[in-house]
Amino acid sequence: MPIKIPNNLPATKTLTKENIFVMTENRAVKQDIRPLKIAILNLMPFKISAEIQLMRLLGNTPLQVDIDLIKIKNHEHKHTPPEHMATFYKTFDEIKNSKYDGLIINGAPVENLAFTDVIYWDELCKIMDWSTTNVTSTLHICWGAMAGLNYHYGIDKVMLDFKMFGIFQHKIISKPKILLRGFSDTFYAPHSRWSGIDENQLANCKDLEVLAYSNRAGSYLISSKRGKQIFVLGHPEYETTRIADEYNRDKSEGKSINLPYNYYPNDDDKLKPVNTWNAHSNLLFANWLNYYVYQITPFDVMKI
Repeated sequence: MPIKIPNNLPATKTLTKENIFVMTENRAVKQDIRPLKIAILNLMPFKISAEIQLMRLLGNTPLQVDIDLIKIKNHEHKHTPPEHMATFYKTFDEIKNSKYDGLIINGAPVENLAFTDVIYWDELCKIMDWSTTNVTSTLHICWGAMAGLNYHYGIDKVMLDFKMFGIFQHKIISKPKILLRGFSDTFYAPHSRWSGIDENQLANCKDLEVLAYSNRAGSYLISSKRGKQIFVLGHPEYETTRIADEYNRDKSEGKSINLPYNYYPNDDDKLKPVNTWNAHSNLLFANWLNYYVYQITPFDVMKI
């Protein structure tokens, strides 16, 4: 949240140069406050655990947030009770005439398919197109980020020779940016994916800016110039044991899976993993909600 200070306080200029968000009295008295309307298009198969992971981060700010959960229409959700879907989720048809301050599109285990081979690709494209006029800012996560980069900017998905799996160090390469306020120069984040993006196409896209990069995992945090779309090519929402759960699942199914990189102490999978990414994950979501949604969105949500 911003700090409110007198209009002519000398500290204003210094704090602004240091990338500290300050709000003068003139602006503060004109601010109206209301709950933020956030929609989550939950593409993960295990809906309930994905809800918990995302809402844990969305709830860790002073801002009041109203959540609408969105599902793909006419799609069988095998891993979530039908009564849960019927009670808590809406279809795009039910919300398409609404406006939202923010939208989150998360990942899905379909990265081995071409985008057009994903059975709900056409509906997802309609939602992404709708978001450009009905949403202040959209946060795309993992496969959702690859899908968004492809739809909005034509950037291709590329398959990897091995699974990008574990906890990777990233460095800030574009400072100062308000999405990165409070970040350390380097930070950690989970990845779990068999695909990435065409980095050359990304580098040649003038409308996009890479904010954080990993020497091992590639581009991690990407933003459109005005923050209308944010793309996160990892899983900042993952809880401590999620990587272990995936690793143990694949091992039990006899799949070829490498030990998660930089995850278990001393690379010993009998030891309890240590969370090294939670602080920056919370900060990322807090900054997105505050600077790219709350500070930008109009008081009358229908004016978005």
